[in-house]
Amino acid sequence: MTYQRRRGQTLTLWRTVAVVDNRGNTVRVADEANPWVVTAWTIPQRSARAEVPGQQKINVLRIGVKADLAGVELWSRVIYQGKPWDVVTPPSYHHGSSRHVRHWSIDIRERPNHG
Repeated sequence: MTYQRRRGQTLTLWRTVAVVDNRGNTVRVADEANPWVVTAWTIPQRSARAEVPGQQKINVLRIGVKADLAGVELWSRVIYQGKPWDVVTPPSYHHGSSRHVRHWSIDIRERPNHG
């Protein structure tokens, strides 16, 4: 099922920034101080349930947004439907035939529940 653009759902993205860790290395991390709330539509990509204890459930969604995704990359984080997700593909720009269909798409994977 696809959530259409005009009926998109709100999600929160954190852009990636470079910081220096306590060893002096430059590392890429999510910018926790500047959350970015956007409206996105979703398309399920793949899903696998964990059947046996110790296995991991896999949920991957493709999200689409109209906004420019500058600074969103593989180290960014997403909160969607109250759950944490990881970015698994870099944002991809789709120009389309008009400004009405131009958008960015990105695949996200639900983080495993360790509870």
